[in-house]
Amino acid sequence: MTRFALSLTVVLALALGASAAAQPPAAPTLPSGPAEGVPAAAAPALPEAAPPAASEDEAPDARRQLTFLQIVFSGGPLGIANMVVLIGLSIAALALALDNLRLVRRGRLIPSELAEQVRDQVAYGQLADAQELCRQQPSFLASVILQGLDEVESGWSEVEKAMEDATAEQAARLFRRIEYLSVIGNIAPMVGLLGTVTGMLLAFKEVADTEGNAGAAQLADGIYQALVTTVAGLLIAIPSLGAFALLRSRVDQLVAEAAYAALHALAPLKRGGGGPSPTVPPPPPPRRGS
Repeated sequence: MTRFALSLTVVLALALGASAAAQPPAAPTLPSGPAEGVPAAAAPALPEAAPPAASEDEAPDARRQLTFLQIVFSGGPLGIANMVVLIGLSIAALALALDNLRLVRRGRLIPSELAEQVRDQVAYGQLADAQELCRQQPSFLASVILQGLDEVESGWSEVEKAMEDATAEQAARLFRRIEYLSVIGNIAPMVGLLGTVTGMLLAFKEVADTEGNAGAAQLADGIYQALVTTVAGLLIAIPSLGAFALLRSRVDQLVAEAAYAALHALAPLKRGGGGPSPTVPPPPPPRRGS
């Protein structure tokens, strides 16, 4: 029992010594005020902490925060001139697209019931009334029918040829209106490319003026400013060409429908030999004398 108690005491003593050795030494306490007999001026001044330096990511962000208008008009005088031209082209393309969408409609080019009404008038031989009906509803279909009615006396072949010519003429007028969208779609990228090329020339001229001392950041800044006009040109060209393709397909469809409706309206002339139905019966044959 005595040996066990002695052993336990030795183990406890070793454990206490090890825990005391593991604790860090206490930091010396500095006097709160100057020591007695030592002047206050002799106390060493602690250096002030320097402000934290701005990180590398924060500096470019603060320097590159540009508004949309600053980015658009960041290409210098030549870039601004190109952007003004591109803005004008975009306004013209939008106006043309909306105007053609208003005109290229089935109800405007092929009025409902016009073909049937003209067909009824022609079947009864009332050609003057049919012409007046077409004049009261001016449209693509009315113009084609009027051209055909003007050639009634010349036979059905001339009527059909006159309607084909009128259809081609009216279709050409519609295509000329939507062709401007294709022109804008082809010009806008060229104008944007012109702005980019001039901007690149100015960027490399700056490198030449500094004898190659211009950094990559300055060169990249000039290049991205020059590419703004190309982006603007493509943003104008893509919708313009898309609208042109849709409108051209729409015009082709409506022209084919108008040509069929015109032939259907004047079909009674073909069955009647190309002229109005006779209203007076032919005279009886002469009688032979007895």
